[in-house]
Amino acid sequence: MRDFWEETPLEKKTINKKKIVIAISIFLVVAVIGTIIGMYLNNNSFRDWIDKNILRKEVMQDKVSTIEIEDGQTANVVAFNKYIGILNKNKFSIYGSSGNEETSLEIQISNPLFNSADRFLAIAETNGKRLYVIENKDISWQTQVEGNILQVVINKNGYVAIVTEDTINKAVIALYNPQGKQLFNAYLSSTRAVDVSISNDNKFLAIAEVDTSGTMIKSSIKVISVEKASSDPTNSVENTYQLENDKLLTNIKYQDKNKLVCMYTDELRVIEDGNDNQLIDDSNKTLIAQSIELNNYACIVEEESSGLFSANSKLTIIDTNNKGTKEYSAESVAGNIYTNGNIIALNLGTEVEFVSTGGWLVKRYVANQEITNVVLSQNLAGIVYRDKIELVNL
Repeated sequence: MRDFWEETPLEKKTINKKKIVIAISIFLVVAVIGTIIGMYLNNNSFRDWIDKNILRKEVMQDKVSTIEIEDGQTANVVAFNKYIGILNKNKFSIYGSSGNEETSLEIQISNPLFNSADRFLAIAETNGKRLYVIENKDISWQTQVEGNILQVVINKNGYVAIVTEDTINKAVIALYNPQGKQLFNAYLSSTRAVDVSISNDNKFLAIAEVDTSGTMIKSSIKVISVEKASSDPTNSVENTYQLENDKLLTNIKYQDKNKLVCMYTDELRVIEDGNDNQLIDDSNKTLIAQSIELNNYACIVEEESSGLFSANSKLTIIDTNNKGTKEYSAESVAGNIYTNGNIIALNLGTEVEFVSTGGWLVKRYVANQEITNVVLSQNLAGIVYRDKIELVNL
């Protein structure tokens, strides 16, 4: 009986202190990270401090690689792919991101027109007849054309469109394939070609035309089928878009999925699947600049008051797929903008801020003198001075 009435001792539960410490530590780490991210997103001063001191996004003029140049070469500098190119006395010198010359090519051009896309660079003689196409660091092909060259455009696959003028036509547009074979000519006898663009799938050539002969400006866009034009140029026009009178078209750019982004003096529009829709109306904005030379994005920069005697630059980035927008603010007024791929560069006088199309600062370059010219590729920027080029890796 005594054994029956004796209390059975309770089994003591042991607490795993190590697991508790680990759980609390994880919670604290997550909370700290969440707080830091929240402050980074919402506190400009904190974000600037993190960008400068932790992420090292700010680079000073005396801390970057430099290319020494001769006086008078500054107009003949271009950034393409991963390189900086300098054309001087028929020698095209190509430099890498460290500032070392990697190769040089003989290019018999003195007053160049540059246009690049990915690994390709086209160099034409302004009002001349020579054209060179460079792939990476080698000359892919070259040619001489009839008429005087007004514009050259190359797409990411190496197709080239050249706009020339002759004694009969205001514009002749010739299209070449990546091997240098001329596919066809398109002729404009009474209108002027303000811009051309080749689709990323090489199927279409778009020509922006402006007629200034009448009392009102008339702009239009002609879309040509490359396949049809290669066999029958006279019956190759797929679509023609007539714009409102007195509406001035300045640039066009094919982006992915054959979206044709169009820049006017007062708005940005996009033509897709035959439909012409507005991206953004900037007619009532204090516009500094706008650009459509981006991968599936467009952007505008406007002046925005920040005080009685001060102003900021408000950058609005528009996704051309869904019209979504992102904003970025720079604490001074931009003098110029430069765009390439997914990078937008704002020239703020003695600083250049490189911003991604996601709306984030990629790099800030700080100089001790006024910046007048920037050349930009997707991977590399060159800050061009009278006697040197300073390199900023992006």
